Amino acid sequence: MSPSFEALGLCSSLLTTLKQLHFDTPTQVQQQAIPLVLAGEDVLAGAQTGTGKTAAFGLPMIDTFLGCHTALEDKQVRGLVLVPTRELAKQVFDNLCAYAQNTELKVVVVYGGVSMKLQTEQLKGGADILVATPGRLLDHLFNKHISLHQTQTFVLDEADRMLDMGFMPDIQRILKRLPSERQTLFFSATFDQRIKNLAYRMLNAPQEIQISPQNSTAETVKQMVYPVDKHRKSELLAFLIGSRNWQQVLVFTKTKQGSDALAKELKLDGIKAASINGDKTQGARQKALEDFKSGAIRALIATDVAARGIDISQLEQVVNYDLPFKAEDYVHRIGRTGRAGQPGNAISLMSREEEGLLSAIERLLDTRLPQEWLAGFEPGTMPNVELESHRRKSRSSEKRKLKARLGVHKGRGKKR
Repeated sequence: MSPSFEALGLCSSLLTTLKQLHFDTPTQVQQQAIPLVLAGEDVLAGAQTGTGKTAAFGLPMIDTFLGCHTALEDKQVRGLVLVPTRELAKQVFDNLCAYAQNTELKVVVVYGGVSMKLQTEQLKGGADILVATPGRLLDHLFNKHISLHQTQTFVLDEADRMLDMGFMPDIQRILKRLPSERQTLFFSATFDQRIKNLAYRMLNAPQEIQISPQNSTAETVKQMVYPVDKHRKSELLAFLIGSRNWQQVLVFTKTKQGSDALAKELKLDGIKAASINGDKTQGARQKALEDFKSGAIRALIATDVAARGIDISQLEQVVNYDLPFKAEDYVHRIGRTGRAGQPGNAISLMSREEEGLLSAIERLLDTRLPQEWLAGFEPGTMPNVELESHRRKSRSSEKRKLKARLGVHKGRGKKR
């Protein structure tokens, strides 16, 4: 029988909040991490995406700060949570605000792509918990809007990605501004040995938690690989979305340009889609995500970095339009579905050129992924005539709608 939140040592006010949020039973990572964090230990935790890592570090942080008897000083930050992307920063911030809703603790979020002025106003008087992306945090530090000299707890969320996506120079600058006597927590879905070596240089005698085998995927996610010619991938994706009536599918591409191009292709096929990548403004990224969550669009096309922080509890379909260059990214990608024990499907469209990438993924997972040829889309076959005719009609209809919106009609522009 799983222990209750009461058995983990959290204070009564937090337990009341958890009941209001319908948090009944702690997940495995919460069961193991919360007592350690409450005890002041450094923690290195590996757990699959969707297992409740934010609550695993957020709840004990809030509990600890509620017991602080000293007033929060101007510009000071008690707890710092560092994340790689704007979307994840927003998600973590929203979760922490929910956990702290019945307290007087101040939770603030800062990330790039939006005005610093409003963030600077919010930082006045300091913050009990600050959620931040590295670049924007350094902007505020350099402008002396905040100080980390009295920070008690430092959390690196999605730690492997933070250390492996070129953030090390920024993290080193931030570490220099943190006190040497602090609690440090690393949470992530995957840890290879190189990343663990870096982590151990920053943590002090950490307690290591590994909830599931390293680089494993959730058992509730059904995985399938469809071999297909590279130039027919968009055609196959449109066929899958339409024939299987997928209403909400998250699609991963390798590049920003590829995500934009695929979104346009799907729109021409009559499928409402939007792309989300690092070239988009924060407003455009947020709108695309909100439209996806609300069902206004059926397909959200994302790059690996932009997808961090996409948290949809019952997302059933994830498609790897391009297989990732790094096998570890496959684990992160398909972790967007099958969250919290829910069923999910992870589909990969594999061209002949990507067979080596699939082999790397299978070596990482130590398993063979099932493959299936779809009738009409076998590698080396010509497009299905009936389907191609349907695509042409759909695209012609979409073009007419676009011209109508732009006010382009027959006869317009001709000399009279």
